[in-house]
Amino acid sequence: MKKIIASITNNLVTSSDSEAFTLFEKSRFGEKMNGKIIYTLPEAMFLSDKNKIDILQKGKSLSKKEIEKKFNSIDKKFQIKYVVFKDLRENGYIVKTALKFGAEFRVYEKGFTPDEEHAKWIVFTEHESKKFSWHEFSAKNRIAHSTNKKLLLAIVDEEGDVTYYEVGWIKP
Repeated sequence: MKKIIASITNNLVTSSDSEAFTLFEKSRFGEKMNGKIIYTLPEAMFLSDKNKIDILQKGKSLSKKEIEKKFNSIDKKFQIKYVVFKDLRENGYIVKTALKFGAEFRVYEKGFTPDEEHAKWIVFTEHESKKFSWHEFSAKNRIAHSTNKKLLLAIVDEEGDVTYYEVGWIKP
C-alpha cells in the first residue's frame, strides 16, 4: 500500500487520496464526508506512526515531531487520548470519536464495524493524577447508560500504560 497523502487545514486532517478510501473500507480509519476521508487527530497520528500517511501543511510534509506539536496545540488532551486510541487499535478494536456524546471515543467489539453494530463502550480518558468528583463520575455513567453503552474509563499512568475500568448499572 502506498502512503496516504493528507493535509491539515483548519485543525482537520483530510485526504481525497484513493488509498485513504481503500484503508477506510478495509480498516475503518477516518470518516467519509464530502468526497474526502476526515481523520481524528489520534487516527492521523496512529497512521503516521505506522508510516501509512504523510501529513502536509501548506504543501510541506510534516515530521512526526511537528505533527505531535501541532496536535498538542489543537487539543490539550491529545497525548492522553492518543495513548488510549493506540492501545485499543493495536488490540484489534475499531475506535471512533464520541464527541456528540461528550466523551472521547466509542469502541466497537472485535469483529464488528460501525456499519454492522452499535459501539459497545463509550470511553472517557484521563491521566492518573487527575481527580474527578462523584458528580462527574455519575454524569459519565449516565451518558453511557442513556446511549446503551458500557462506560469504559481509560486511565493513563506516568509510564504511558493504560488501565481500563468498565462500569455498568446493576439493578438490585
